[in-house]
Amino acid sequence: MRDRCLRPSFEVMKPEFDIRADADTTPRDTLRAVARGWRLRCPNCGGGPMMQSYLKVRRSCAACGQPLHHHKADDMPAWATIIIVGHIVVAGMFAVMTNWTVPMWLHWTVWPVLTLALTLLILPRIKGMVVGMQWAWRMHGFGDDGARSPKDPSVDS
Repeated sequence: MRDRCLRPSFEVMKPEFDIRADADTTPRDTLRAVARGWRLRCPNCGGGPMMQSYLKVRRSCAACGQPLHHHKADDMPAWATIIIVGHIVVAGMFAVMTNWTVPMWLHWTVWPVLTLALTLLILPRIKGMVVGMQWAWRMHGFGDDGARSPKDPSVDS
């Protein structure tokens, strides 16, 4: 009896109407969107290119018209690229130094070039994956079906 008195007795109030009743809430395939992002394609259709230049995302897909300007990738692509490239290069350095005797000039030549090449290869793909994930999870305005526009249309990160 005493245990029953300690529990709060209130009912959860449900709203009378759904605020997002008109919004499309069908689930989006996250894995497909991230894979399309890795290929630098539109997360919606996979047909149009996502990037306008090396790291600049298009305002919208050229094939399906899906707005892409909502993305907020910020530092996530750079952070993930550092983690991935760092693990690859450090593991390679340890493997080479423990198994072979290599002159120091070769280390000073191979590892910086490999680090730069991997970084330039992976960074835009990681950014594409982040944009694809944000689209699939309807983050930062991707769920509004283009209803929201950026503050300054001339600025596109």
